[in-house]
Amino acid sequence: MAEETGTPTTTGNQPFEIAVLALQNLNLFPETVVPLGVGRPRSMAAVEAALATPEKLLGCITVRPERADDTDAKPEDLYEVGTLVMIKRMERSGDGMRIIAQGTERIRIKEWKQTDPYLRALVEIMPEPKTVDPEAVEAAKRNVQQMIQEALSLLPNVPAEVRLAVLSSVEPVRLAYFLGSILTLGVEEEQKMLEADTADELLRLAHTNLARELEIMQLRTKIASEAQVEMDKAQRDYVLRQQMRAIQKELGEDETGEMAEAQLLRERLEKADLPDEVRAEADRELKRLERLPPAAPDYHVIRTYLDFVLELPWRKSSEDKLDLPEARRILDEDHYGLEDVKERILEFLAVIKLRPDTKSPILLFVGPPGVGKTSLGRSIARALGRQFERMSLGGVRDEAELRGHRRTYIGAMPGRIIQSIRRAGVNNPVLMLDEIDKLGNDYRGDPAAALLEILDPQQNNTFRDHYLDLPFDLSKIFFIATANQLGPIPAPLRDRMEIIRLAGYSDREKLEIARRYLVPRQTTENGLNAAQFQITDDAIELVAARYTREAGVRQMERNIGSVARKVALRVAQGEAETVQVAENNIREYLGPPQFYPEQARKELPAGVATGMAWTEMGGEVLFIEATLLPGGRGLTITGQLGEVMQESARAAQSYLWSHAAEFGIDPEIFKEYGVHLHVPAGAIPKDGPSAGVTITSALASLYSGRRVRPDTAMTGEITLSGLVFPIGGVKEKVMAAHRAGIRRILLPSRNEADVDDIPADVKSDLQLIFVSTIAEVIDSALEVLVANPPPPVVSDAARSGRRPEPEPLTVKGT
Repeated sequence: MAEETGTPTTTGNQPFEIAVLALQNLNLFPETVVPLGVGRPRSMAAVEAALATPEKLLGCITVRPERADDTDAKPEDLYEVGTLVMIKRMERSGDGMRIIAQGTERIRIKEWKQTDPYLRALVEIMPEPKTVDPEAVEAAKRNVQQMIQEALSLLPNVPAEVRLAVLSSVEPVRLAYFLGSILTLGVEEEQKMLEADTADELLRLAHTNLARELEIMQLRTKIASEAQVEMDKAQRDYVLRQQMRAIQKELGEDETGEMAEAQLLRERLEKADLPDEVRAEADRELKRLERLPPAAPDYHVIRTYLDFVLELPWRKSSEDKLDLPEARRILDEDHYGLEDVKERILEFLAVIKLRPDTKSPILLFVGPPGVGKTSLGRSIARALGRQFERMSLGGVRDEAELRGHRRTYIGAMPGRIIQSIRRAGVNNPVLMLDEIDKLGNDYRGDPAAALLEILDPQQNNTFRDHYLDLPFDLSKIFFIATANQLGPIPAPLRDRMEIIRLAGYSDREKLEIARRYLVPRQTTENGLNAAQFQITDDAIELVAARYTREAGVRQMERNIGSVARKVALRVAQGEAETVQVAENNIREYLGPPQFYPEQARKELPAGVATGMAWTEMGGEVLFIEATLLPGGRGLTITGQLGEVMQESARAAQSYLWSHAAEFGIDPEIFKEYGVHLHVPAGAIPKDGPSAGVTITSALASLYSGRRVRPDTAMTGEITLSGLVFPIGGVKEKVMAAHRAGIRRILLPSRNEADVDDIPADVKSDLQLIFVSTIAEVIDSALEVLVANPPPPVVSDAARSGRRPEPEPLTVKGT
């Protein structure tokens, strides 16, 4: 090289300096012509330096693959062997230049001279690869030419000049370099061919790479032909997807996460423990799925269906805990009282222990809000060691909510029963059907009718959800339904369930529940401890009596929580470390009392009787008042009394009129006096036949002048023949009367068995009198002493002996 001009010389084998162009992801071979795009400043500077020489020679060295992303490669990032090229043409463009380079010789880097403004190195010319075994080289050459012919036959529109150039080539090295330039082998494989020192090694590498490329071309042709055969006019949009599927099939990529969804479902189906009928249906649907393209409308419908079938616990059950003492301990720990319910659960556990294949019971808890029906279901699941699922039926009007939708509908899904079982993960959970008395119905069907099969142990072992359309065994599920009233539940549905009534709590029971559960829970939830928040028993009883009106304890817990929050505020502000809430300062925390319950009156005037009523919130005491209307006509009724209660008032008046002499009543009073019957709390609607006894006593007291005993309350239905029929809600009514200070209670004789449910401490304070006729009621309820009765008014018609015309009844209110 001439130092003064920078012109390289290639005379002899002496090293010389030359500008170097770093190639990214590309190799150049001798005797090949390649277009190159140059855009980096350092690369353009190298090209400019080469063009400034007479020979226009440039060294092209490839960057190692692991450093190919660097913007400016360093000398240590390049290979040592490259190609000497001659720049045949150069064109400038807006973002760089384009050159046509022709490879001439292989070169090897001896020493790097500079890196800026362009790469420059001392290089030497490498000798042409020599032939070690001419026969082996010739054989490899012929094999390469044969494979080239096969490859060209698979490629359409190949120019004839290319075919002739390849087949007429007699120089093995030149043929190998030509293949390296046209095949996409990757930088490392191309570099190996470029660095090969012998023709034998060069032809072996070319043969290996060509064989692989030929196999890929044949496979692509096979895939294309298979996809073309399967493809019709409706499937032309899915060509690429079909080819991808065929490629995955040929490569066997079943462990890389790219397996077809159908294959994954097939494996899950083989591992699943399914009944024979379910397995057959799932297999049939899976075969349909395998024949559909993923974009088909039914593809995702079938996929979702199979997922749901495979997720259901067809034969998976949880093991029941059969330790009866432990179950008793858990039930007592979670709930105070409710002995009947606990005894029923222990009976069921005992039966399972003796006969494991017994069917699970279907219980119906009926009681007012807040008595612990829902929480009792959780305790039962805990005692049994089963999963617990709750499903609210309040406001459900569509039968499909329970049975599911048929798959023909868009957005179809299984019913809530099957969905609850899937969430539980076992086929024998404790499933609570909450608020079953709040079911509705409309044009979409009657959900209560759907429950007839679900809650029938003789039918639910083959329950078919509309979505699944497969029999599922529901007989192992422990169903617990809850309701506030039995009336709205259809009789056929009630017949399928074992009814357990949960009455309201007595004052003593509420106090115990507050001590054991409510106060500790609210103390913890409000960030306090037992030392910081203390509330006396008298304060709890006051909250229960004057700030709540309920059979349960839900509102009482809210009030205790309100007190606890105010205590927490005082503790957080540093006003006190310990706060004790007593009866005399409850008003500071909760304000004035909200309720003033009825109390027994010390004296009752004639015409007033004490009755008992049942409401959803528990029992209450009510007073029925009657007064004579001199010169009035008929019977006036007020207080929002329902039709049944109005009929009881008419029946009571008719009976007393027809038996006036028996009870010492002047018959003329019925003719000459009107009667106004009123029940206080007129804003509250009232109805039911159980007030018949009380209305009769009030009217008998009014007509006879004998007052009703103030310590006596009564309930019962009457008939026109003078009989007393049984009523419901005995426990709630008796407990309400006891709270009001009543100590004598008249009950129908046929309700004598119901008093067993009354707490012993309440029963011991009461005198229970059982009656079966109206005469017994009047003898027991009215005082013996006779007050001055109102003088009868004798009309002119009575004096003349004529029978007066009947007077109509006047009924006011609803």
